[in-house]
Amino acid sequence: MKDKVFITGATGFVGANLVRLLLKENYQVKALVRKNSNLSNVQNLDIELIEGSLNDQNLAEKMTDCDYLFHVAAHYSLWLKDKDLLYQNNVLGTRNILNCAKKAGIKRTVYTSSVSAIGLRKDGILTDENYQSPVENLIGNYKKSKYYAEQEAHLAGKNGQDIVIVNPSTPIGEFDIKPTPTGEIIVRFLTDNMPGFVDTGLNFIDVEDVAKGHILALEKGKTGERYILGNENLTLQKFLEKLALITGKKAPKIKFPLWLPLTVAFFDEYVLTKLGKTPSVAVEGVKMSAQFMYYDSSKAIKELGLPQTNIDQAIDRSVKWFLNHQKS
Repeated sequence: MKDKVFITGATGFVGANLVRLLLKENYQVKALVRKNSNLSNVQNLDIELIEGSLNDQNLAEKMTDCDYLFHVAAHYSLWLKDKDLLYQNNVLGTRNILNCAKKAGIKRTVYTSSVSAIGLRKDGILTDENYQSPVENLIGNYKKSKYYAEQEAHLAGKNGQDIVIVNPSTPIGEFDIKPTPTGEIIVRFLTDNMPGFVDTGLNFIDVEDVAKGHILALEKGKTGERYILGNENLTLQKFLEKLALITGKKAPKIKFPLWLPLTVAFFDEYVLTKLGKTPSVAVEGVKMSAQFMYYDSSKAIKELGLPQTNIDQAIDRSVKWFLNHQKS
């Protein structure tokens, strides 16, 4: 057996894929899971589950028998009401677990940030790891929380911890249990609940490549560096056309002007919530779609050997997984 790793976020999308690859590569795995977590993504896996949360003060004790830490867990929400929760989990939680990792003598940490923390250039050049958007230009509390969480990782590194940062773009594949916003697009497509789209774009990557990127960062990454884990830049329209080819369904043809979903989102968040109803469209999510979130992953490809699996394969596996696991 290889060394033992401590992982947060094992029950989530990226974490579930990472755990499986760690086991395949003969690492021993201990996973931190929250009380009442949905454990379906880690059922029947040969891992040790430890109940707790990111802000627990006794995490160092739980990590003492581990060599490495993968801090993958994060709270994801685009709802305005979740601002404080995002800060507590993503920023303070990251600060606490990194402090505990230092006390526990963890040799190296791989921290899962996001391209959301980097932001986007405005000069037409593809965004890479050398760029950093001013935090005030990042859209929404989630992106800001990931920026501040990444600063905690940088600070811990400056204070002597061996930390490598990875910034996944938009993963596609199995075990998207919640689902993610992109997984939600696939679900809507499969259930004929997507009449149109907005003019936006994303950088997509096979979630299994993201998992491999984490292990490569552990084994080859340079201390203090960050690596964008991404692959192909695609418009949302092109992504939907790929879905159509794979599923045999028709891709939506209507391109919505941005003001339309933005109006719906404002009504949802500022009117429906006050009436005690659950909103369906987040204002921050619509604002994000005004940007083409394209990134350059060449650093991770060159320095880590990040795989670049054809996105069509990832979409195909994702479709099959949702068809088997999601209720229509």
